[in-house]
Amino acid sequence: MRGVGRSTSAVTIVNALTTGVGCAIGIQRFVTASVDLEVAASPSLDCTPPGSDSALVRAAVDAALGRFGRGQRFHASLDLRSDVPVAKGLKSSSAVASAITIAVARALKASPTPLEVARRTAEVTRGVGLSATGALDDALAGLRSGFVLTDNRNSTLIAEQRAPSSWTTVVYLPPGVHAPSPDWKSRFEAVADQGRPIVDAARAHRYPEAMERNSVLVESVMGYDYTELRTRMRAAGAVAVGVSGLGPALAALVPRDRVAAVAASLPTDVGEHFTAELTTDGAE
Repeated sequence: MRGVGRSTSAVTIVNALTTGVGCAIGIQRFVTASVDLEVAASPSLDCTPPGSDSALVRAAVDAALGRFGRGQRFHASLDLRSDVPVAKGLKSSSAVASAITIAVARALKASPTPLEVARRTAEVTRGVGLSATGALDDALAGLRSGFVLTDNRNSTLIAEQRAPSSWTTVVYLPPGVHAPSPDWKSRFEAVADQGRPIVDAARAHRYPEAMERNSVLVESVMGYDYTELRTRMRAAGAVAVGVSGLGPALAALVPRDRVAAVAASLPTDVGEHFTAELTTDGAE
């Protein structure tokens, strides 16, 4: 029995750590999971390529088999391919867990909805300690198109809206990685009053405003200082610029005719950058 699943990276509009409500949008950097299942006397898992085996991968496989496997035991052979940078704030953990969930479901002839997949991904990432809220917004943004606003406290979708077709993204990756979000949970909850107006902006579909205000708040908690760089990127034509997740990635929503100018505003002596289209159709 074979199944293939795919999810995408995403960038943050509103970080859910402050209020429990988060917003994200998918970008076309992909994770693809291919799984072969054989009924076995005892469960086992082989992973390729070397180094892809992890607590997250095993938890995602176990959770999916538990949900869709009808009580059977399986030997699973998993091949995992990703072009999403890890621990940079670009939702790599959510994308991996979602792609695995879809692959296992398809191998077992199940057809979960994107919201069901995202909820299970949230449970997995929370269970292995990689996410404090479960990041339902990140997981769902990796499966659907456009802006996705969720309440991660009760695993519900609040709203979704397509982005203008003329927009794309430019993502800057400084050196370094971030710690798991549970390590930062209490610090973000302490500034929840500052986060609520940001959520209100997203609820009103003022996503660029929400993204900018969210970045100011996240930078203050995390100790980043991207003020000058964000100003340069906006002056070059970016619609909005903000820290994605806990960073250090900085993502910009950019009209296509301004991509070169925005990219040229980035540092040339440190870090790297890439351009990625927004997800226009479901990643699956």
